[in-house]
Amino acid sequence: MYARPHPHPHPQADRRAAELASGRRRLTLLAALFALLAPLLVALGTASPAQAATAAWTPKPAPMTTPWTNQVPVDKPLPEYPRPQLTRPDWANLNGIWDFAVTGRDAGQPAQFTDQIRVPFVAESALSGIQRKITQNDKLWYKRQFTVPAGWNGRHVVLNFGASDWQTTVWVNGQQVGAHKGGYDSFGYDITAQLVSGNNTVVVSVYDPTQTAGQAVGKQRVNDVTPHEGGGIFYTAASGIWQTVWLEPVADAHITRLDMTPRLSDNTLRVRVQGSGAAGGRTARVTVSSGSTVVGTATGTVGSEITVSVPSPHLWTPEDPYLYDVKAELLNGTTVLDSTGSYTGMRTISLAKVDGVQRPVLNGKFVFQTGTLDQGYWPDGIYTAPTDAALKSDLQAHKDLGFNMVRKHIKVEPQRWFYWADKLGLLVWQDMPAMDSGKTPDNAARTQWEQEYHAIVDQHRSSPSLVMWVDQNEGWGQYDQARIADDIKAYDPSRLVDNMSGINCCGAVDGGNGDVIDHHNYVGPGVTTPSATRAAVLGEFGGLGYRVPGHEWYPGGGFSYEDQPDTATLNNRFVGLIDALRTGGLPAGLSASVYTEITDVENEANGLLTYDRQVTKVDTNRVRAANQALINASKNPPPRATLPAGQHSLRVTTPGYTDKYLRHRESLAETTVVDNNSSALLKSDATWKVVPGLSDSSCYSFESRNYPGEYLRHQAFRVRRDASDGSALFKSDATWCASAATGGVRLSAAAFPGQYLRHIDSEVYLATPGGSHAWDNPTLFDQDTVWSVEAPWAP
Repeated sequence: MYARPHPHPHPQADRRAAELASGRRRLTLLAALFALLAPLLVALGTASPAQAATAAWTPKPAPMTTPWTNQVPVDKPLPEYPRPQLTRPDWANLNGIWDFAVTGRDAGQPAQFTDQIRVPFVAESALSGIQRKITQNDKLWYKRQFTVPAGWNGRHVVLNFGASDWQTTVWVNGQQVGAHKGGYDSFGYDITAQLVSGNNTVVVSVYDPTQTAGQAVGKQRVNDVTPHEGGGIFYTAASGIWQTVWLEPVADAHITRLDMTPRLSDNTLRVRVQGSGAAGGRTARVTVSSGSTVVGTATGTVGSEITVSVPSPHLWTPEDPYLYDVKAELLNGTTVLDSTGSYTGMRTISLAKVDGVQRPVLNGKFVFQTGTLDQGYWPDGIYTAPTDAALKSDLQAHKDLGFNMVRKHIKVEPQRWFYWADKLGLLVWQDMPAMDSGKTPDNAARTQWEQEYHAIVDQHRSSPSLVMWVDQNEGWGQYDQARIADDIKAYDPSRLVDNMSGINCCGAVDGGNGDVIDHHNYVGPGVTTPSATRAAVLGEFGGLGYRVPGHEWYPGGGFSYEDQPDTATLNNRFVGLIDALRTGGLPAGLSASVYTEITDVENEANGLLTYDRQVTKVDTNRVRAANQALINASKNPPPRATLPAGQHSLRVTTPGYTDKYLRHRESLAETTVVDNNSSALLKSDATWKVVPGLSDSSCYSFESRNYPGEYLRHQAFRVRRDASDGSALFKSDATWCASAATGGVRLSAAAFPGQYLRHIDSEVYLATPGGSHAWDNPTLFDQDTVWSVEAPWAP
């Protein structure tokens, strides 16, 4: 297949005048002859072996069908140009039906390839047509034929793999051309010397031991490939080729990578043009355009930093993800040897003090980053989205729901996923895929993991959407956290680095460095406290579950962190969590949050969408409005509310009840009308001494005026007045954090951020927005949780 790359096509490089050797000339003649004979063969009813294999191959039934399952072509699936940030006009897609076999792990190439597989879907998937468990005892074998287009005469031919998991060896016409270890980075080989005229044969072997060895695996585990009970937060393994395989003609001297870094301090784009065969005084020219208008051009040495002026840049933001076209040319004097197309977004990401709080700033401005955990799994393709439209759809779902960020969770997607994030406008936190949890990696595993991490950084460092690298997660395979964070920051100083997501979870160890302090809190939302050098983020929270009948991977097998009985409750609870981030977390210094998760995954039922992407469980408009309110609030973040010390009374602000005050009676908190004619006892019961929080001095505790040493505290949701027993639990239960609200303040439990002091039917509770208890009733929830701090009834 031939295709012009999309997006941003650019003219191909000038071809060398010299012809190839006689074998290549014979290839051209034979290709032309075949082109003449092909119609005759079809007319005679003669099918080629490849056509016969394609006709015989069928996919396996998918456990769940997505809207795109039946849109996947048998031949040439995923036909889009696979590398949008380094494009050339000529290429040939090798996706489609390959011969396939599975042998023992130590076996050589099999004599017979008895199956066919649809590349690039993994062997465990239904879309591959294989759908079988692959273990550490297996080796996968792929084989297909191809011809080199005659129009490529005079150029080198590179065989590219988007990604293959995990140890991949490649032969062309019986000669090994290369071997690669790694499941998430692309690789390729110049196969020009191995080509012959006519048909060429490529054979690929892949060995993938998954979690039984020491490599990066993310959420993959060797489980049954059809739906089953269990699995928890880990999912079906993905073995073998899982991204596009393609051929590309290049000049002898050609561009291999563009490293692009915007710099708004002087309105420039800094570019390093990396090349092969480009020694000997060759230079590179970089041109930046807005539509058909050139805005800047500069020339420099290959491999060195070239500074291109971009005057008055149109900035890239989630609200306005503007992309410039970029063309890079490799020059020998004035002769263009190679030309590639690309794109960039003019934006910066860094840390800065905002009203005394360390915050991440985009283009110098703080905006709260609200996103979801995106695992990138599919019930039909497992690791590979069935189509490019499907790949885009999860990102579009984030935009539709009002999120401005996505955390790609311990998986690295194809480069087209990053293109869609760049184009749609989503901030990306990119996790490095973790090694297996509960194990200490040996030296070989550590070396391999770090090499892969650097390769991933190199391949995605020019994407404007990518704003933070997340090194490790919850201690899985953890080691040398501080050193790794420093290493990645030095390797890519243009982005933020998270040394450990979930430092408060599961035995994780905080490296103490990087740009953020990252907590996990289920259900949460919780509040992470920033430091003098690091911003506070909530790397995971939520996990609200709702199982949709007819859309479960294993019916009855789904789990969540908190099941919801119906969609109305789910919506109230979810919006309550987002509102708690706005009213409590943001003023307390929280700068970002990641909700678990965008879709269900196998037996995880925490998704805002079902695993098959057929049902959106939440009210899109309500969720979008809640996210937008949170983002808008961050543009002018409210300070954390401060309360006056000493004795005060707390008045109800709910319309119709504003003559009521918080008081204790027989140890229980309630609200009662208090006025000048009230008894001295009632006035005393409705007066509290505001003191620094018993468990957190930045928050507050309320000591009874007439029972010194007794405090307002929550216990089993009911709020009461009790004497302190000196325990850490009591101190926590008696500590309340204040946030500003219209007409007064909200008081949230220090130990349960997002749960508020609320009056309802004259009783007082610790209430949860969208919660399932009677005292969580959404009617008047916002008004009932706002209190006005008044002069004391009993000084």
